[in-house]
Amino acid sequence: MSGILYVVATPLGNLEDITLRALRVLKEVDLIAAEDTRHSRKLLLHYGIQTPLTSYYDQIEREKAPRLVEDLKHGKSIALISDAGTPGINDPGYHLVRAAIDAGVRVEPIPGPSAVAAALSVSGLPTDRFAFEGFVPAKSGQRRRFFEDLAQEPRTIIVYEAARRLDDCLRDLQEVLGDRDVVVARELTKMFEEVLRGRAGEIAAELRQRLGERELQGEITLLIAGAKEPRPVAPAETLAVALERLRAEGMSLKEAARALARERGVSRRDVYQLGLENESHEDAPPAVESKSGADD
Repeated sequence: MSGILYVVATPLGNLEDITLRALRVLKEVDLIAAEDTRHSRKLLLHYGIQTPLTSYYDQIEREKAPRLVEDLKHGKSIALISDAGTPGINDPGYHLVRAAIDAGVRVEPIPGPSAVAAALSVSGLPTDRFAFEGFVPAKSGQRRRFFEDLAQEPRTIIVYEAARRLDDCLRDLQEVLGDRDVVVARELTKMFEEVLRGRAGEIAAELRQRLGERELQGEITLLIAGAKEPRPVAPAETLAVALERLRAEGMSLKEAARALARERGVSRRDVYQLGLENESHEDAPPAVESKSGADD
C-alpha cells in the first residue's frame, strides 16, 4: 500500500499555535518535507520531534516532487510543511500535491494556522466573501495594473506585501482604487504583532511619521475593502463630455482620467486613452469640402 501525504499547517509565529493532531502526525511520519529545514527544525526541537527532514522549496519543487511521490508509492508517509501557515497558499506544495493525486496517493489535510484567515477574522471588513490575490507585484507599473484589474471587485481583497514596499503599495493603491478602507496586519501572532485599520492615506501617513527614514520590518497581510458596488462601464460619449468638462476646469488629462475612473468605476487607462483620442481629433486639420454642381 502507498503511504499518505499529509499537508500540515504550522504556526505563523507563536509556537503554541499548532494542533495536537499536527504534532502527532509530524512525529509518526517517515519524512518531513520542509520549505526551510533550518527554520522548521526550531519548531521540531521545541516539541521534541526527531523525524528526518528534507528540503522542499520553490526552486526545487518541480524537480523533487517525483522523487517524493516514489517514496509515497513505496509505502512511506510524508508530512509537507512550509515556514509558516498552510502549505500551498503562496508557499511550495502545489506540485507535490498534484503529483501525489495523479499517482493515486492519498492526500490528507491537517488544518491550522493561515495568515489569510487570521487577518480576515480581525480586520473588521466583510468576511462573508473575499478574494485572495497572493503577492502584490514589486514594480509600480505592474502593481498599478494589478489594482486596476481589481477596481470593480466587490469582495474584500486580501494580498501579501513585503514590508519595505508597503508605502509605495499604499500610494499606488490610492492612485488607482481611491482612498479605500484598508487593514495592515503585520507580524501576526508574533511579539510585535499589530493591526492598523483606516483609510489607505491615513495609514501611510501614520507609518511615515512613526518610521521617519527607517524601513518597516515584518511580514504584511494587506486587506482592502471591496468596491461598494459593481458599476457598468459608462458610454464613451458620456465619459467624453465629463472629460472635456474637467479639462476645461483646469485638470490635466492624467488628473481627469484618475478622477473619472474613481467616480465611474472604469479603467483609468481607458479614460486616458479616450482623452488622447479626443485631443488628436481636435488637433487634426479641418476636412476640405468637395465642390459639386456646375463645377463637376
